[in-house]
Amino acid sequence: MSGEASFDLLVIGGGITGAGIALEAARRGLQVLLVEARDFAWGTSSRSSKLVHGGLRYLREGAIGLTRESVRERRHLLHDAPGLVETQSFLVNHYAGRSPSRGLLGLGLTVYDWLGQQHTRAFHSASAVGQLSPHTRTSGLLGGSTYLDAKTDDARLVWRVLQEARSLGAEVRNYVRVERLLRHDGTVCGAEMVSEDGTRFSVQASAVVNATGVWADGLRRDVGAAPCLRPLRGSHLVFPLWRLPVAQSISLFHPRDGRPVFAFPWEGVALVGTTDLDHRAALDDEPGITPAEVSYLLEALRFAFPQLGLQREHILSTYAGVRPVVSSGPDVDPSKETRDHIVLSEQGLITVTGGKLTTFRAIALDALRHVARLLPQRALDTRTARPIFVAVAPGPALQGLPAPQQQRLIGRHGAWAEHLVATAIPDECQNVAGTSPWWAELRWAARHEAVHHLDDLLLRRTRLGLLLPQGAAELLTDTSPLRALMMSELGWSDARWQHECTRYRALIERSYGVPASEPGASA
Repeated sequence: MSGEASFDLLVIGGGITGAGIALEAARRGLQVLLVEARDFAWGTSSRSSKLVHGGLRYLREGAIGLTRESVRERRHLLHDAPGLVETQSFLVNHYAGRSPSRGLLGLGLTVYDWLGQQHTRAFHSASAVGQLSPHTRTSGLLGGSTYLDAKTDDARLVWRVLQEARSLGAEVRNYVRVERLLRHDGTVCGAEMVSEDGTRFSVQASAVVNATGVWADGLRRDVGAAPCLRPLRGSHLVFPLWRLPVAQSISLFHPRDGRPVFAFPWEGVALVGTTDLDHRAALDDEPGITPAEVSYLLEALRFAFPQLGLQREHILSTYAGVRPVVSSGPDVDPSKETRDHIVLSEQGLITVTGGKLTTFRAIALDALRHVARLLPQRALDTRTARPIFVAVAPGPALQGLPAPQQQRLIGRHGAWAEHLVATAIPDECQNVAGTSPWWAELRWAARHEAVHHLDDLLLRRTRLGLLLPQGAAELLTDTSPLRALMMSELGWSDARWQHECTRYRALIERSYGVPASEPGASA
């Protein structure tokens, strides 16, 4: 793209919010361009807690509307994205003298199930809890309550949404930065942009949506708006599943401050989170967990699983995401801030920020109601009756695979799964280093999924950088099949490969490894 182009809708931001808006707009026949300054899902949308949940804790805060909307969207995602969104059992243990009590949690779960139009809650005796979670603390254990929520691969969910949007005619481009907004008679009508290779161009649009997440206030400054966001960091630990053997999500409450912490199985590892702290570092710097947060989460794990003897050296990887939370003021406890979204219309710039991964479609439809006011001639229908994704039936190539593998590939690749398998090199239809992804998926991503850099492939199109030691360092050797794959698919020279490996290793050490401990640190 060069010169000047025109669209009905320009979406700035390639996380789950922007992707959802692009999809729903394209479904309604709008000409859509989505641009992302870095990689798709680079920000919070690849660094979430991976949960598609109704937000049980929001009930305690009286946010019944948000919970109702969340459980409804969870139900739709489970139905429309099998293999990508799947149910996850949660276990909450009850201890003498500690919250939550069986009665109080049981009341909350009753309302939660009622809102979700299901019955998943159950109470288990202390002996039964020992079978459900053999390594859990037994001192003072009175029993445990279970219920169902869901989990996903957040970055793949973003890409699946973008794939659907592209199939409906939307244009999506990563590594395109908006330099300034364009105006006509004082109203925002487009933007000037620059791509990673330095190409500059302008785009005119009847409507412009700012879906840049935690960066939204930066773009809003261009229209003279006051900041409204409070960036909050949520950090996570990843353990080998054999080291932290959890068969379901264990929800626990931190012995120091009572904050909820969870540990659950995800993609063959154990995922632990999360913290909730004001993030004061520069937003353009890749976030990472702090030594104090590592200590805080380990403290919770050691209390919940005293027999496992978990140590810093047992951690496989870490990651941190910065949430775009609408601020209620600096004196409010970060964990008490609302997780609802807002839509603002300021001089023609529509800003959508806040909210949850689970409710991305509801957020998109809310945004489109504001877009519709700028496009009165289009009479946009923003009802939610349509499926989130088009149903995909396995073709001949997929039918030759076991049913779980079919579902996994369709969940992550949608209608493109059949072509992926049909065109795959036979030797590449095998898992990478004992993880779920195939080598064929890496080749497909390099060829078809807008991969520019090594971290795009290893941290977002796949999650190998989180699942394998040292960010999948074993794949970065000169004899690795990955080197030949990137050279053949992206035309990289040996110098480019070495540069990407150096850049990637530094990123892993800085933002995905375990930082050096600081004596006396707390979080």
